[in-house]
Amino acid sequence: MNRNTSLRDSHLRLGNDHLRILQLVSQGCTMTQVARRMEMSDRTLRRKVRSICDRVDVETPIEAVVWAVRRRII
Repeated sequence: MNRNTSLRDSHLRLGNDHLRILQLVSQGCTMTQVARRMEMSDRTLRRKVRSICDRVDVETPIEAVVWAVRRRII
């Protein structure tokens, strides 16, 4: 599998929690607000956000949101 296919299919590896996090961030929620709404600790949220960024090969949560919006995932 080449890199383009890998990046295009990365959203298949994002779970419902990951997609919900990206959606809330895209709506302007702070990380604290996202953690509260998802009923998880700030630390767990930070881990999940890092996982999202790693899976879609970006550096920041905002880049992950842009990545998802461009692919019409959220």
